[in-house]
Amino acid sequence: MDIPLQISLHGIAHSDELQNAIRERAKKLERFYDRIVSCRVVLEGRNKQYTARIDLKVPGGEIAVTHQHGEDLQVALRDAFDAARRRLEDYARTQRGDVKRHA
Repeated sequence: MDIPLQISLHGIAHSDELQNAIRERAKKLERFYDRIVSCRVVLEGRNKQYTARIDLKVPGGEIAVTHQHGEDLQVALRDAFDAARRRLEDYARTQRGDVKRHA
């Protein structure tokens, strides 16, 4: 990544374990597309409802994913990163020309 990973927590207590889990998941995204320019992760907790938002900037575009889960922050985080990985894989295939474009 050209720009360091940004992590924002709103309504969630800071923990090194959580920060490290986010860093590891973000690092894994680079396996699927090594030209990620920046990654921003925002976690919000409100009334036992957790939201994980991931914004990826890639050359020529941006990928944004949001996932919510009641009562479990780790599930919201996992689901958001899984969705981001799938969208990033699709983007990489399109960039390589593996996906046909309609006229």
